[in-house]
Parts: sequence; structure tokens; C-alpha cells
Amino acid sequence: MQIDLLLTRNRLFDHVRKNHSTRGQFGNRTIPVATVEGLLLLKLYALPSLYRQGNYARVGLYENDITTLMQAYAPDMEPLLAELSHHLSEPDLAEVRAIIAELQPRIARFGRSFSTPE
Repeated sequence: MQIDLLLTRNRLFDHVRKNHSTRGQFGNRTIPVATVEGLLLLKLYALPSLYRQGNYARVGLYENDITTLMQAYAPDMEPLLAELSHHLSEPDLAEVRAIIAELQPRIARFGRSFSTPE
């Protein structure tokens, strides 16, 4: 029995499946895998709900994942925010923008703290 774990009844999840996924090997199977941009979309989409639920353990994990992906891959966040604008309310989108704005100085600080002096 095959189970679709992508929950594509959700418009954003379906968008990620169609536009931000690739195929990856897992053992002897090939499975769909979200790209960096897809992971960021899904995690950013979930954050406002996690905050409302008071699920701060998951908020911390998601924010760490987002920060790590942003630091490692330096994706252009504006197209991702534009896509999220179709799936989040204005207040939730504003919160996501604020979260990204809070994470960017941490990423910049991390880059500076490990640079070698000339």
C-alpha cells in the first residue's frame, strides 16, 4: 500500500510537490524530496500556527532549520515570501517577515565570528 505523505490537498504542499521537489534515493527506492526552497516554504508556513499553539519546542527546531538553510544556501527569500502571500493571512505573513528579519543578523554574526583576520 502506498501512502502520499505530502498532503497535497493543501495548496502550498501541492505547490512544493510540483515546483520545489526533486527525486532522491532512499535505500533501493526513489522518493520525492523537497528542495531547500521547498523546505523553507513548508517551515515558514508552519511557524505562525506553532506560535499560536504555544509549541515553542517545535518553534525552536523550525527556526533553527530555517536559519541553517538560509546560512548554508543563501536563498533569495523574496520569491518565497511572495509565494507564501498566497497561503498565509496578512498578519501571519507579517510575522514570518519579522522572523526572517530577526534571523538575518544571527546569520551575519555567525559569518563574521568565524572569519579569519587578514
